[in-house]
Amino acid sequence: MLDLAEGVARFQRDVFPAKEGLFAHLAGHHAPRTLFISCSDARVVPELLTGSEPGDLFVIRTAGNLVPAYAPGSDGVAASIEYAVAVLGVSDIVVCGHSACGAMTALAQHHDLSGAPAIADWLRHADASRARADGSAVDVLVRENVLAQLANLATHPSVAGALAAHKVALHGWVYDIPTGRVEDLTGAGAASAV
Repeated sequence: MLDLAEGVARFQRDVFPAKEGLFAHLAGHHAPRTLFISCSDARVVPELLTGSEPGDLFVIRTAGNLVPAYAPGSDGVAASIEYAVAVLGVSDIVVCGHSACGAMTALAQHHDLSGAPAIADWLRHADASRARADGSAVDVLVRENVLAQLANLATHPSVAGALAAHKVALHGWVYDIPTGRVEDLTGAGAASAV
């Protein structure tokens, strides 16, 4: 905790004063243009990766960057997606997977998750990804998972409506941690670097 407290002190001393005008604006203005869905992995930092300022991204982080297909009922991921699309009016949604993903590694290598039932249950949202992947290579599963989660995302009524009205675009990215490269799986030159 000491490191975090020291980080807050540095933020208040060095960062906040330099961006005080931005924070004053953000206190009454929330209009991100992009919903960024990424893995909970601490090595993936969406704002750092995209060079974004506070207020630029609406971020959802889940283990394995999984997006459950829409189902009625209470769901924090679905509520966050709906808020970003229907209330904030984001124009772009990025699902970003990454190299060496622990969730995809567990699936690709058939790890025994019997001692972690909540994780095992959550990873069932990647069943379509596993079916799409050829073999057990983690990097293949990471890419197929991004594409499968984009398909799940499109099942959400707010997203489906925005897609039909051409108000939102979906993007699938894979971030390679050791090289810093970002591969765009859905762009004009699919599998090109962003």
